[in-house]
Amino acid sequence: MSLDLQACSDGELAALTLAGRQSAFAEIMHRHQAAIFRLVRGLVGNAEDALDLTQDCFVSAFSHLRKYDGARPLRAWLSRIAINKCRDWRRRQKVRQLFTFGSAASDDEIEQVPDEAPSAHANADAKMQLKRIAAAISALPAPLREVLLLRTVEGLNQSEAATALSISGKAVETRLYRARARLAEILAEE
Repeated sequence: MSLDLQACSDGELAALTLAGRQSAFAEIMHRHQAAIFRLVRGLVGNAEDALDLTQDCFVSAFSHLRKYDGARPLRAWLSRIAINKCRDWRRRQKVRQLFTFGSAASDDEIEQVPDEAPSAHANADAKMQLKRIAAAISALPAPLREVLLLRTVEGLNQSEAATALSISGKAVETRLYRARARLAEILAEE
């Protein structure tokens, strides 16, 4: 008899993975990889690095699956791992910048990178707005940016975001309010 993994809850999939069914973890990845990638992409701003960090997140989740509490949402637990991976990545990036002595790409060089979008002219205004908003979000302090991405982009509820960030629900609410207010200030300044 074959078990329908798609019908299993995340907690059941975690238990099956721990029991040796690697196909159960493949189902976990299938369910959550897009959301975790979006979160990581929002935190690091680069699709290539986000892909690597997303893979690292799932490797880490697999190796630490025994620490997962099946009563809690798996997506929040995975988000916590992803956020930690992004924080580590940012620290490593800062160290690399310190040792490269300013050899990072200039704004002019970044602007010259070709856009791979199919029709650049058709959505020029929308792309400019999106770029403006993405830049404003990346200018937010990490605690505010993380809450904003988890709640508004990833759609986690307040308690799931609190679990992912290891803070209280009230702190999530406060940070979200501050993030939105600061985002509005940044956008108004431009």
